[in-house]
Amino acid sequence: MIHGATAEMAALENTEILPLAAGMPLPHRKVIRSWLLPLIHKNTALAIWLMVVDLSLWTGAVFATVYFDNIIVKIFFGLAAGFITGRIFILGHDACHQSFTPYRGLNRVLGRIAFLPSLTPYSLWDIGHNVVHHGQTNLKGFDFVWSPLSKSEFDALPAWRKSLERVYRSGFGPAIYYLFEIWWKRLFFPSKKYRPANRSIFIKDNLLISAFAVSWISLLVMAAMATNQSIAVTVLTGFVVPFIAWNGMIGFVVYVHHTHPAIAWYDKKSEWMRAQPFVSTTVHLKFGLYGGALVHHIMEHTAHHVDMSVPLYNLKAAQSRLEELMPNRIVVQKFSWSWYFDAARICKLYDFEKKAWLDFSGKKLADSTEVILSA
Repeated sequence: MIHGATAEMAALENTEILPLAAGMPLPHRKVIRSWLLPLIHKNTALAIWLMVVDLSLWTGAVFATVYFDNIIVKIFFGLAAGFITGRIFILGHDACHQSFTPYRGLNRVLGRIAFLPSLTPYSLWDIGHNVVHHGQTNLKGFDFVWSPLSKSEFDALPAWRKSLERVYRSGFGPAIYYLFEIWWKRLFFPSKKYRPANRSIFIKDNLLISAFAVSWISLLVMAAMATNQSIAVTVLTGFVVPFIAWNGMIGFVVYVHHTHPAIAWYDKKSEWMRAQPFVSTTVHLKFGLYGGALVHHIMEHTAHHVDMSVPLYNLKAAQSRLEELMPNRIVVQKFSWSWYFDAARICKLYDFEKKAWLDFSGKKLADSTEVILSA
C-alpha cells in the first residue's frame, strides 16, 4: 500500500503535464515544485561515495604539491586542489540544504567535513545562504552576494571604494570579491556589524575551521622540513594557492548564477514577490562535454532554487524537466569566456526602477528579463 508523498509521486509520474503556453502566467511555486517530486529522493550510499572520492582527490592533490619538486607542477596541483575544494564544497552545500542524505544529523556532520577545505563555518553559511540568499534571492538590502549598486550609490562612494568596485566587476575580480566581501567580512569570525546573531555555534564552527587550517599548515611545514624543501614554497603551493583558487571558483560561480544581462534585481519586496524570483533570478549556465558534471551540476541552478530538496545528483534531470515545462521562461546561457567578459562589461550598476543594467557612467547597456518579457 502506498501512502503520503510516495502516492503523490506515483500519481505525478502517471500524469501528463503540458508545457506552459506563451503568455500564460507562471503557476504557484508549490505547483512547479510538484513537477519535481519524483526527483527529491536521496541516496545515502551515493552521497558518501561522492564525499570519499572528492576528499581523496583533494588529499592527493595537496600531497602532490609536496611530492613533486618542480614549482610549475606544484602550482598546478595547488590549483587542482582549489578546484576540488569547490567540488567538495558543493557536496557540503547540499548537506547544508538537507538534500544530500535523508538524515539531518548525518547531513550536518558531512556538511561540516565538506566545508573544512574551504575554511567555511557551517552555521554561518547556513544562515547567509539558506535563509538570506534563498529566502530573498536578488532582493537588494537582503541578498548581499554580488548585489549591484545603483548609480547614486556608486557616485556616493569614496574614490578608493569606486576603484575596488571597478575591480570586482571587471571579470577578473571574483577571488578578491569573495575573499574579502564574503569570507573575511561575513564568515571568518565576523564583526558585530556582519554577524547575524550572537550564537555560540558560530564561534565553535570558526574554531573548527581554524583548527583545520592550523593542522593543514603544520603538516605542510613538517613535510617541507622532512623533505628539505622551502617551507614558504610548500605552504604557498599547498595552502595559499588552493585557498585563493577556491575563492576564485566560488566567486565566479555565485556571480554567474545571478548576474546576467537578462536577470533582474529588485529593491522593493512587493515587486520582488510578484516576479516569481525563484525562476526569474537564476541562470542555467551550460558547459560543453562534462563541464556540468565536473561541478556536480550546481550550474543547473534554476532547479535548485525552485526546490532546494532536489539532491545534486538529480539536478540535471530536474533542470531539464523545468525547461521542458516552462519553455522560454528560464535564462539558459551557453558558457564562453567572450560571453562572460561581455556580461561583466554590461553588468556594472543597476537601475532598479527601469530594470536595466548600466555601466559606471550610468549609460543603459541592457534591459533585464522582466522588461523583455513584458515588451
